[in-house]
Amino acid sequence: MSKFVERPKYVCALGGAVGTLKVLPRTVPVLHAATGCGGNVALALNQAAGYLGSGYCAGQALSSTNTSEREIVFGGEDRLTEQIANTIKLVDGDLYFVITGCMVEMIGDDIRNSIKKFDSGDVQVIGAETGGFHGNYYKGYEIVLKTLFRDFVEPKAARDSKLVNLWGVVPIQDVFWKGNIALIKDLLNKLGYQVNTFFGDGETLDSLKNSAAATLNIVVSDTFGVEAAQVFEEVHGVPYLTVPFPIGDHGTTSFLRKVGSALGIANPFVEKVIEREQAHYYSYFERLADVYSDLDLQRYTVVVGDSNYTQALTRFLADDLGWLPELVVISDFLTDEQQDTVRSNFTGYESGILPELVFDTDASNVGKYIARHWGQSSGQKYFSGFNPGFIVGSAIERDVAEKLGVPQLTVTYPMSNRVVLDRGYAGYTGALRLTEDLLSVLVGSR
Repeated sequence: MSKFVERPKYVCALGGAVGTLKVLPRTVPVLHAATGCGGNVALALNQAAGYLGSGYCAGQALSSTNTSEREIVFGGEDRLTEQIANTIKLVDGDLYFVITGCMVEMIGDDIRNSIKKFDSGDVQVIGAETGGFHGNYYKGYEIVLKTLFRDFVEPKAARDSKLVNLWGVVPIQDVFWKGNIALIKDLLNKLGYQVNTFFGDGETLDSLKNSAAATLNIVVSDTFGVEAAQVFEEVHGVPYLTVPFPIGDHGTTSFLRKVGSALGIANPFVEKVIEREQAHYYSYFERLADVYSDLDLQRYTVVVGDSNYTQALTRFLADDLGWLPELVVISDFLTDEQQDTVRSNFTGYESGILPELVFDTDASNVGKYIARHWGQSSGQKYFSGFNPGFIVGSAIERDVAEKLGVPQLTVTYPMSNRVVLDRGYAGYTGALRLTEDLLSVLVGSR
């Protein structure tokens, strides 16, 4: 039996479906769910994700059946059919995607009975079961992608040898998804490839519909979007590569080499791209060296977040910035096999550091792990504790940081104390932004 999660860092699978669809161009979500589900999800996604706003036909404008007692007793399929028809009539979109809440799945409503009534229409309607009990945000993201790849992406007989698809950077759950996608896309462009990202700037539904022409699917995660990649390969025959989310020189250099190898790019060309990026990157770190040393800006660090961000942040802090990330707390629900895969990303540091890795979905336990790792003072004159310390995590970790008297930077969901537009931390350029943000916290009170 699953344990109770006291302070979760995600919404349910329905929320993940809403969040994924709300940033897909010209796509209109249609909720078949109980009254209140849409509003609660909208508030959680907006106010805890850097105040991203509602988007097109989302937020408080979500189309919903607002299922109540009548539908619970007599069934809600007729109500859903009515809602789809009215949404098509009133809301301009190119794709209408029906998603479900827990209640309508529990009473046995079959959304396909309603969807098939619109098969001969001028617009496309598809759907998926996304009740909250299926899992958290990541599960909703995965369900939506798998449905799109099966029911919306068109088969292609020919491949474009210079086109790749990119996903695994989870919209909204990764608060910096917009900037991160743009930064990773730019790296792949420098390797000579066009990139479909589905959720980035300038994307259209046509790029998603024609994505089966790609030569490779790149999943920037070892845990999120992998099942969807397997479906894409099964249905459309396009192979996939999973590669860890990259931040900084060490992570990004590894990313480029793995992608280059998978695409069969000549090694000297890849190394030339890396050499140019490193020259730009380290020119800024050289400028920083004096103040870094004079002000003694090195810190013991606790990193808290999902499996994508924690591995990327830890490697950057240890091997690029020279900090000491000795404790990492990963808040995902992961299988034993996934945990083993994630652990492999916390080895082989050039700095030689070996972080303690903890998997715990309860954010309230972070303080306990810090006390266990560094020990607690008993009033002795000299005590080697978590000092000077720094916590990199979500807004939930602010309480622990204040209690311990250490600085903290919010970089993961939930994020209610920062406003995010196009900022991103991926790659070489993103790592420079992250360095600015981390060190600005330390010098901000001077």
